[in-house]
Amino acid sequence: MAGVPAVVVAAPASGSGKTTLATGLIGALRRAGHRVAPFKVGPDYIDPGYHGLAAGRPGRNLDPVLVGADRVVPLYHHGAAGCDLAVVEGVMGLFDGRIDEHETGPVAEGSTAQVASLLGAPVVLVVDARGHSQSLAALLHGFATFDSGVRLGGVILNRVGSERHDQVLRAACARVGLPVLGSLPRMDALEVPSRHLGLIPAVEHGAAAAAAVAAMTELVAAHVDLGAVAALARPTTDAVAWDPVAAVREAVAGDAALQSGSYGVVSRSGSRDVCANDATAVRVGSSALEDHTGTAEGDESGRGHAASTRSRLLGDSRERQGNEGGADAARAARAGRRADAPTSEWSAGGYGTSTGVEDGSGNDEATRTRRGPVIAMAGGPAFTFGYAEHRELLTAAGARVVVFDPLRDELPTGTAGLVLPGGFPEEHAADLAANTPLLTAVREHAGAGLPIHAECAGLLYLTRSLDGHAMAGVVDADAEFGPRLTLGYRDAVALADSALWRAGERVRGHEFHRTRLVAATTAAPAWGWHDGAGARVREGTLVGQVHASYLHTHPAGNPSATARFVGAAADYARVRH
Repeated sequence: MAGVPAVVVAAPASGSGKTTLATGLIGALRRAGHRVAPFKVGPDYIDPGYHGLAAGRPGRNLDPVLVGADRVVPLYHHGAAGCDLAVVEGVMGLFDGRIDEHETGPVAEGSTAQVASLLGAPVVLVVDARGHSQSLAALLHGFATFDSGVRLGGVILNRVGSERHDQVLRAACARVGLPVLGSLPRMDALEVPSRHLGLIPAVEHGAAAAAAVAAMTELVAAHVDLGAVAALARPTTDAVAWDPVAAVREAVAGDAALQSGSYGVVSRSGSRDVCANDATAVRVGSSALEDHTGTAEGDESGRGHAASTRSRLLGDSRERQGNEGGADAARAARAGRRADAPTSEWSAGGYGTSTGVEDGSGNDEATRTRRGPVIAMAGGPAFTFGYAEHRELLTAAGARVVVFDPLRDELPTGTAGLVLPGGFPEEHAADLAANTPLLTAVREHAGAGLPIHAECAGLLYLTRSLDGHAMAGVVDADAEFGPRLTLGYRDAVALADSALWRAGERVRGHEFHRTRLVAATTAAPAWGWHDGAGARVREGTLVGQVHASYLHTHPAGNPSATARFVGAAADYARVRH
């Protein structure tokens, strides 16, 4: 299938203003009537949150390192379905990517250049104009000719000092034949507050984030030729769109253990239209936005169901999830909110709002089995790091995903599996510790064999304490804010069987944290790899059915792990519920 036209927003180096330009461009194009699909190159979870505010649908990631280069274009088609234009924000400098001393080609793995080349999309280069004059022509000539597989389509000048400065820079661009698509004045007031891992996530920044996005949109609309940018966009490389149901089906077909499972895999009829399907309203501060999660769960036309027969591909995955029943209303009242109100704001990972599970009539075993196991997924301000495809894969594998906020919610009724993604729990440790009913429930369920998938923030939540605040105590370690940032891709090997992985499986992941574990007792490690110096690293921990680690993985690159996790949750549901 021909791809939705796209432009890639890149820069010569980090700090040039890519996120401001990309976010403002998404918002301005949307305001001009385009249905814009937002993407981010690499494993970054924070920028997509701002993209999501601007686009009215979750930002998605395109990361060749984590999902494989062959999945980038299919994932693009999946995320852009129903849209008429896509904006892809790059990472670091245009040709920066995973550092490999043995790489001899011009395009680094995971770089913006690699993704632009895979998509066949033109690049708009954002240049921080401070300090530049006529020599800008030489810089642009180098970027335009360095790799013939990457097409530079135009330039946006950022932080221009004066009208005269603008004239000089435009003349330099003309010397190398590159059109100037926009010229933005210096606007330091638009800088979004940051912390140790980058920008503060949009869901935490609340109304201020919405205001910042609105200001970015106004700035770009006033100083960028939106028509020229839209005209520059080109249809992307042909490919079959990635399909979570097909990914799960393929994972099941290739794994004998999954084939012998007694849970069903949900398929769905009809075409999926990510951008055209209107779903629930999500509020960030005072701004209401459409939640286009790209999952069938947003479709209110009917309930999905999962078959309990072996390896059957039945049903319709469109599942209506709402806060129904008196128990949910009572819990909401204790939390000081309406039963029908979302308990988490906009999520960079597309996890959407917190939704309740049916109480009462849905508690018999036959009904639970038919509808699939409940997977509780942590969301809210403390758990913002995740990928939209994760929820889609869980749903495709037969699970009913319920997003909840550990800052104030209880464990959802009927929970048979728990996903604790990444985020900033260190910024919310006191409030997390204050929700003792949830901490107690997580500890007790973990002891009873509840499958738990915890990454980074999830690992911290499961420790005994975080910066002196009591946590769940599932992992026998304490956590604290550390003196240095740990950052980078990892080629990891699973060291033992778990609810997700098989011993010996190789996985590509990414570390991104500034906390560390201290006073940890000996436990079975989850992962093993070698660092840059060749030293052996053992990381993470396995406790019963708990897999907790600092390593972030992308579910689209590892659908078998998601299918296994749902199978383990189905087994737990049959035993416990």
